[in-house]
Amino acid sequence: MAKHIFVTGGVVSSLGKGIAAASIGRILRSSGLRVTMLKIDPYINVDAGLMNPFQHGEVFVTDDGAETDLDLGHYERFIDVPLTRLSNVTTGQVYKAVIEKERDGKYYLGQTVQVIPHITDEIKERILKCARVAEADVCLTEIGGTVGDIEGQPFLEAIRQLKGDLGEGNVIYVHVTLVPTLTRINEMKTKPTQHSVRELRGVGIHPDILVCRVEQPMSKEMRDKIALFCDIVPEAIIESVDTDCLYEVPLMFERQGVRRLVADALDLSDSDGGLEEWEAIVERSKSPSHEVSIAMVGKYMDVQDAYMSVTEALQHGGVANDARVNINYLESEELHGDNVEELLGDADGILVPGGFGERGMEGKINAINYARTHGVPFLGLCLGLQCAVVEFARNVCGLQGAASKEFTEDTPHPVVIFLKEQEYVTELGGTQRLGEYPCRLEPGSLAHRLYGEDTVMERHRHRYEVNNAYRDSLGRHGMVLSGTSPKGDLVEIIELPGHPYFIASQFHPEFKSRPNRPHPFFQGLIQASLDRKAVAKKLSAVEAT
Repeated sequence: MAKHIFVTGGVVSSLGKGIAAASIGRILRSSGLRVTMLKIDPYINVDAGLMNPFQHGEVFVTDDGAETDLDLGHYERFIDVPLTRLSNVTTGQVYKAVIEKERDGKYYLGQTVQVIPHITDEIKERILKCARVAEADVCLTEIGGTVGDIEGQPFLEAIRQLKGDLGEGNVIYVHVTLVPTLTRINEMKTKPTQHSVRELRGVGIHPDILVCRVEQPMSKEMRDKIALFCDIVPEAIIESVDTDCLYEVPLMFERQGVRRLVADALDLSDSDGGLEEWEAIVERSKSPSHEVSIAMVGKYMDVQDAYMSVTEALQHGGVANDARVNINYLESEELHGDNVEELLGDADGILVPGGFGERGMEGKINAINYARTHGVPFLGLCLGLQCAVVEFARNVCGLQGAASKEFTEDTPHPVVIFLKEQEYVTELGGTQRLGEYPCRLEPGSLAHRLYGEDTVMERHRHRYEVNNAYRDSLGRHGMVLSGTSPKGDLVEIIELPGHPYFIASQFHPEFKSRPNRPHPFFQGLIQASLDRKAVAKKLSAVEAT
């Protein structure tokens, strides 16, 4: 039977519960344990697929095609285990399932369906199923939102019941809270944490470990005060000090004895070590030998969480190349014909990520045109590939007015069109081409050299594809369609031979990049950008002499 760790949060949102949970998961994985993770989101949406990126940030996609909260991306990057749709539970999913069971007439046998026990039983079954299917030794479950939120109450009640169901020694609770510092008087305040723990205890949950978000280390007196008022031993109070490197958090926790605390509470193996590779990653992240600037041209730049996995994948590529990656987030709407040089002239590389809707598309096309014509290393993702095809069709193939049918219904040259299976789809939620599909690589291509394989599996999230009617024209003018579906009917990767680095994918490679295993496309982009920067530096030195 799996052991369970439940992570809750108090005081304010965005405290880093997901990073705290993922860090504990990383530590347990390093002990040789099988770990899985689960995110509970109290919102009524069935999944994150239709949520506004300005409100919710990135939609993370799993191998089996679930559109989930971005915290699942953190989980996968930290524990290096592919998760499934079982790892994301929402209020919408729970109530939908219970209502369908009630309508079926066979499950509740005429009972009055209530929050307790029917809703809480459904929640518990989903948590247990996630651990059971993954054959995990430990299942970490993060409860979204903040203790005290009305929508989170059924989930807190469910995890309270699970301790009684599973027995002492099989369940522990980790509570993440805030210890703010009043800058005017430079004094830490414990009262928010006290109130948060009191709120949690009010629903019957006593935290076994308290993770305190702090701007600076706590004094012994401060730690003792929290221990006294929150009824917890000082050793179980863990500092989570602000850091520029998320991957440092597991090392912080390890130094403070989290491994031992969890092992003792759950009767687990307490093997030391196993974080040496992680320590090396953090060291390279904090003290790189090189530096490179990447311009990311997207549509949701006011909320950088909308491109969380892309940002992290760029950093992974930097670690692999011993380089600090400085990302310049550019709103695509701001790139006009007369300011592209001004905005992109200092970039060592350019990346155009995915998105939906017509807004900002021409700005993305302008950025791609600049990268192609100025020899700037370029990587396009999903919509980035489609924009690259449109740009090439217009400016190289001479197809005036070429566009995507997503944006221009009456275009004379629809080089990007609906996927065949999407033409008659009317319901938007969960109906795109989602999840992992195989991609066959053209021997001798850049893509084939980067991967070192003939066929790869990558994750998708799109409704549109390159129009096969224009493949011959694109090829005659120099574009190589270097990755396709196994039957050859869908274009998955394009590239331009002779360019320092110009490649784009219909899939989302960022979802599979890990700090210890950077995705080849991002590693290649950073390497090509460093090479270009080195050449520019040599030319500048020659000109100076």
